[in-house]
Amino acid sequence: MVGMLRMVLVLSLLCALSGFVLSYLKIVTAPRIEEQVLTYVQGPALARVFTDTDNSLIADRRVFDLDGARVTVFPAFKDGSLLGVALEEKGKGYGGDMGVMVGFNMADDTVAAIGTTTLKETPGLGMRVAEADFTGQFSGLKAPAALSAQGGSIDAISGATISSVGVVEAVNKAAVLYARLKPEIVKAWSGEATSAVSGSPKHRQGE
Repeated sequence: MVGMLRMVLVLSLLCALSGFVLSYLKIVTAPRIEEQVLTYVQGPALARVFTDTDNSLIADRRVFDLDGARVTVFPAFKDGSLLGVALEEKGKGYGGDMGVMVGFNMADDTVAAIGTTTLKETPGLGMRVAEADFTGQFSGLKAPAALSAQGGSIDAISGATISSVGVVEAVNKAAVLYARLKPEIVKAWSGEATSAVSGSPKHRQGE
C-alpha cells in the first residue's frame, strides 16, 4: 500500500514538473516564434502588398481587440500620410487553411494588393493562387470579392477552384475586419504620420 502511494506521488510530481517545463518553454519561445513568423512569413507578404512606404510595417504594427480576438494591423505610411493598412486572414483551401495578407487603401477602402503567407495547396495547381496573375486581380477591388462564376470579377485558377475560393474568402473576411476597425485605426494613428516617416513611431499593443 505504501509502495503504491509512493508511486502515485512520484508520478504526480513528474506530471506537475512536466507541465511546468512545457509552460515555461512556451512562454520563453513564444516571442522568438512570433519574430520568425513576422520576418519569414508575414514580412515577404507585406512587401508584396505595399511596395513603396516610408516606414517599417512590422515595427509599427499594433494589435486591436475585436470581439475578444486580437487583430494585428500593419500600417503603411507615405509622404507623411497613412497610405493604407494590411491584415492577415485565413480561407479554407484544398490542403487546409490558407493565410492571406490583405492591404487596404485608406483613401477609398479598396484592396491595395494581397500576398499569401501560408499555403498547403497542390504544387502546380493550388499553389498558383500565390502567383501575380491571380493575386493581381484583387488590386483596386472594392470588397466583397467573388469569382467570375458567381458573378464577380475574379477568374479562378483552372483546376484549383477550391484554392481560389479560399483566397476570396480570406480577402472578404479581412475586408470585414478592416471596415469594423477603421475608426479605431484612424484614431490610433492620427497625428503620428510624422513620427512614422522619421523612423520613430511608437509600437503599442492592445489599443
